[in-house]
Amino acid sequence: MNQSQNKQVLSVSQLNRKAKQLLETHLPLIWLEGEISNLAKPSSGHWYLTLKDQGAQVRGAMFRNRNQMLRFHPQNGDKVLVRARVSLYEGRGDYQLIIEHMQPAGTGDLQAQFEALKEKLYQQGLMAEERKRPLPDHVGKLAVITSPSGAAVRDVLSVLKRRSPSTAVTILPCQVQGDIAASQIINAIELANRHQLADAILLTRGGGSLEDLWAFNNEALAYAIANSDIPVISAVGHEVDFTIADFVADLRAATPSAAAELLSQDQENQQQLLLGNAVLLGQACQRKLATEKLKLKQLSRRLRHPGQTLEQQSQRLDNLEIRLQQAWSNRLTLQQHKLKGLQFRFAQQHPKQQLAELQQTVSKQSKNLSLLMSSKMQRLEMSLSAPVGKLQALSPLSVLQRGFSISRDSEGKIIRKATQTSTGDLISIQLGEGKLDCQVAAIHTSK
Repeated sequence: MNQSQNKQVLSVSQLNRKAKQLLETHLPLIWLEGEISNLAKPSSGHWYLTLKDQGAQVRGAMFRNRNQMLRFHPQNGDKVLVRARVSLYEGRGDYQLIIEHMQPAGTGDLQAQFEALKEKLYQQGLMAEERKRPLPDHVGKLAVITSPSGAAVRDVLSVLKRRSPSTAVTILPCQVQGDIAASQIINAIELANRHQLADAILLTRGGGSLEDLWAFNNEALAYAIANSDIPVISAVGHEVDFTIADFVADLRAATPSAAAELLSQDQENQQQLLLGNAVLLGQACQRKLATEKLKLKQLSRRLRHPGQTLEQQSQRLDNLEIRLQQAWSNRLTLQQHKLKGLQFRFAQQHPKQQLAELQQTVSKQSKNLSLLMSSKMQRLEMSLSAPVGKLQALSPLSVLQRGFSISRDSEGKIIRKATQTSTGDLISIQLGEGKLDCQVAAIHTSK
């Protein structure tokens, strides 16, 4: 027998595919530090490079959708920190890195802190979509928390002036970079909430490095954003910049200008809408006026002279006055007769003494009755304990609890013999707990 018939024979492609699957499924996403060499940037937009240290090297690829998000331009010789998946290029059988993120070496500690805080807040639910509040349909008042001298505030005000000049903007100045920036931003958020300064809060600044934006990766700031009663929109840095504030905010905008676009309604659209509403309102007023004129015309035809109405109402009022006087006179006479009768009966028999005697009698009899009832109940309990025990032992329910049952026909009569039924009859069976409704399928008699 040929030995190859007992073994699975793989092609080279199958081997490389299996090796790729093993690498991608058994090695997690890793962070790797090294020096770039052999960097190639073809027209496809993808990057190919070698990452090396003093003792070894590994090939890597960073596809266009990932490298476009970088804030720096790596060169040969640069030391970088990458986040990558381990894979294998099947065509050559070379294992390689699929790089998802790259940053200059030295920012690794900050990135690790960023990822750790992001994971912590994610587990606490601060980034959950169901927690985030929707922005109001119309933002009449906007609080902008930013540096008053930065380009971000100028971009925001320029967009609002063009699109929605009626929006009232309150600038809450603070530092957006440095050690005290986070605390100033938190104070500004609390101030806006405490005094209800706005319908929405815009937290913004221009782009920068990871270190420049670090104030927006503050844990206390994340809680302040989440606890704000006023919806918060975050527009920190450029489109490729992400901070903890972006993840926790109710809405994240790519740039300060984009945030202003989201928070404003276009003035021209508003004017067109108002003009349309004015036309509709005018048409509605004309229809309402025509309807009311028609109603007035109909009422004028039915209107009688006020003198006739006054004469009728005056006569009716006189009649009511006479009837009211007679009714009060009759009621007063009746009440006087009742009062005299009650005074006479009260004078004949004063109830105070009788009430005291009756109270003593009732109290004494109540005590006697209580003693008699207590004694009677004790005797009855003693006399009934033995019969109750016997009765419980003889009770059909006790028998049923031991596994027996009682069968009844459709008229409720107890069935003692199988011959009392016919095939197809509906019968009920009483068990120790519950009842069964059954149909006779066959009849068996003992012989």
